[in-house]
Amino acid sequence: MSTPVIIEYENIKLEGVLHENSFQKAVVISHPHPLYGGNMDNPVVMAISESFFEKGFTTLRFNFRGACNSTGMFDNGNGEQDDIRAAISYLVENKYKQICLAGYSFGARMNAMVVSKGCKIKDHIMVSPPAGFMSFDDIEKMPSTGLIVTGANDDIAPGALVQEHVNRWKIAPGFEVIENCDHFYSGCLDKLKTILTEYLS
Repeated sequence: MSTPVIIEYENIKLEGVLHENSFQKAVVISHPHPLYGGNMDNPVVMAISESFFEKGFTTLRFNFRGACNSTGMFDNGNGEQDDIRAAISYLVENKYKQICLAGYSFGARMNAMVVSKGCKIKDHIMVSPPAGFMSFDDIEKMPSTGLIVTGANDDIAPGALVQEHVNRWKIAPGFEVIENCDHFYSGCLDKLKTILTEYLS
């Protein structure tokens, strides 16, 4: 069952959708750049959510501050990290366990910042981390990262550049590059869902 929720902290109210499944495992999903139209109803975000739900996870999608009906204003990636922490705290306070993070594009970049600063999570999945659009050079470590997915034609998250960061972080996640796939996963959402569900099995 999908339930609209409000995540309140400090002077911010974030709108979200909780898709309840199991209390044993849950995932927070972060959306692409709000200044470019990104929000929690993005098709790639929905595909990620559906994949996790299919594998028994409760899913929490939310809109970053300033996106759609969430209060506040875009904060250049600073307050957005607090938004992610607030979403995780919402799940913890509601007794959900084994919390994972998944993000697409800008959402993957924000999640990466949160994880690199020591946020304790069960697993971390990045879909098209935008290394060709936003610098990842300030991220020195990336623990808990189990899977990275991008498209062979993704110029926002080029596989070779993402791989350079993976090598620098000295991690060995699953790394999937989808052939004939751009940054928007045009015609490739089913392939993305297959990769995610197989990983989560």
